[in-house]
Parts: sequence; C-alpha cells; structure tokens
Amino acid sequence: MKNGRKGSHPGRPRSFDADKALTAALHVFWRKGYEGATLSDLTRAMKINRPSMYAAFGDKEHLFCKVLDRYDQEAAGFVTDALNEPTARGVVECLLLGAAEALTSRQNPPGCLTVHGALACGDDAKRVRNELIACREKREMELRQRLLKARAAGDLPSDSSPAELAGFVFTVIQGMSVQAAGGATRAKLRRVARTALQAWPNDR
Repeated sequence: MKNGRKGSHPGRPRSFDADKALTAALHVFWRKGYEGATLSDLTRAMKINRPSMYAAFGDKEHLFCKVLDRYDQEAAGFVTDALNEPTARGVVECLLLGAAEALTSRQNPPGCLTVHGALACGDDAKRVRNELIACREKREMELRQRLLKARAAGDLPSDSSPAELAGFVFTVIQGMSVQAAGGATRAKLRRVARTALQAWPNDR
C-alpha cells in the first residue's frame, strides 16, 4: 500500500508554526550568540519542547544553520539590492547606508547575526564559527566580483584593487555591527558610512 502497512496511522501533525518558531530562534541566537543561547532559551522563545525542536529542526547546531539561512535570505537582503546599483560607488553607498538601517532596525535585535553569533564561539562550536565566516566571506566575494566588473567597465580606476576595496567595506560594516550591538544610534552609523565613503577611489 502506498501509505504504509495496513492499519498504520499518519504522523501527528505539528501543534506549532514552524516558521514562527524559526524566527523566534533567529532572534535568540541574534541577541545571545550561538554559545550564549541555551536550549531552554530557544525552546522557551519557540514555545515548543525539546523533543519537538529536535524532530522539526535537529539539534542546536542544525537549528542554527537553518536560522543562518533565514537570516542570509531576509535580514541581510539589503546586500543583494545594493549589488544591483548601476555604479560601484552607488553599490558601496547603498551597502554602508543599508547596513546602518538594518543594524538598527527596531524589528530585529541590534547588530549582525554573523558577527555577534561568532564572537564567543569556542572549539566545540568550530563548525558554527566556520559557517559564519563562510557567510561573511560569500558576501565579500559578491562585492569583489561586482567591483571587478566595475573596474573592467572603467567605473573604477585601473589601479584599484577590488579585493582590497571589498575587504575595506565589509570591515567597516562589521565594525558598525559591533557598534550597533553596543547601542550606537542609526545617526552615528550613518556618519560612519559617510566618512568611509570619503575614502572611495572616485572621490580622489
């Protein structure tokens, strides 16, 4: 029989909204970091018990990886929008100012999950730390590729280094994230973004 053995019953449907539970877990990890978030913190916020969490999302590490995917697609979506700007300077301006907006959004905890989540990762969380590093490196590589195209099109000086520029931009953004987590205002981060833009090659 297609549905299994005769007399078998379908699995019990979930009594919780998995999407809302994942969002709740995202905010816990975002506020407390990977190692700072306990299972009790997570299940309390998700409004489920541990067996339900394991059944739906796996262990803490697997749950975090699912959360990171959600974060990369949604909370950090301004990066994808910025990369579609027509000029290199426009890309970087939108990245920096978009970061100032995103890092201080009232809808989310302050700062950046990929930065804050890795601040206290020890040896037991090496895989998680590597996932966070890979996430940041992916975004930096996307900017690097965009700047390479800009240089080839004459939108950047021929002697500029897309790799160094991309590294500079994301180092600034990561610093802004730490500042935001410490209570920096949106206005302050926007001033940081404007100051960083003064170093852009086209401004020489």
